[in-house]
Amino acid sequence: MNVESAVQAKLLSLAAVDAELNRHAHRRRTLPEQQTVDRLQSDRNARKDAAVAVEIIMDDLDRDIRKLEGEIEAVRMRAQRDRTMLESGSVGSKQLTELQHELGSLERRQGALEDDLLEVMERREASKGDHDHAGAQVSQIDDQLADATRARDEALADIDVAEQRCRSDRAALIAVLPEDLVALYEKQREQTGIGAALLQGRRCGACRLELDRGEIARIASAPADALVRCPECNSILVRTKESGL
Repeated sequence: MNVESAVQAKLLSLAAVDAELNRHAHRRRTLPEQQTVDRLQSDRNARKDAAVAVEIIMDDLDRDIRKLEGEIEAVRMRAQRDRTMLESGSVGSKQLTELQHELGSLERRQGALEDDLLEVMERREASKGDHDHAGAQVSQIDDQLADATRARDEALADIDVAEQRCRSDRAALIAVLPEDLVALYEKQREQTGIGAALLQGRRCGACRLELDRGEIARIASAPADALVRCPECNSILVRTKESGL
């Protein structure tokens, strides 16, 4: 294929635009701002899970508290009934002894239950402190996440603008290039990622390998409008004054 040198040179502009598009795509995939958002989201999920776990513990403790309070109230009512019977003076000596013994047992039982209740309430208070701390951490991360998300969105918006400019420049270049040349360029770009590159000295600008003297001699003897390819990567090699041929 023969293509005027000036037209071949436009392939370098097209390759530069494509390289820039690749850089923007890479930046989009490896955006530090996105990594920050992902890290904060992971931290938030972990803190939220911790808060939910504490909530479950608190629910269990609340249930234990209600159960103990119910048992204490039942013991109090039983003891009050026994005291009323004792104070009535209508019970016999045997029943009197039994009531006094039962009152002693009920007092011990109430004391034990109240000790258990105090322990559970203390555990509940400690769990509430853990829950409040976890909630405060979630709120703090939410603020950081909002800032990180804004920074991420701004960075993505910048990439969108840059990519749109590149696509516009690319469309303008393709419009002035021969269709068969563009087709050849695109096919090569699909295979290796680079469709055309500058031949600078003996080095291919695409694969960065130095060509042997025989290849350089062959390329140097080719007409200026001849389309030459790199023998290593097959990219279109564009010759300019920088090629030194």
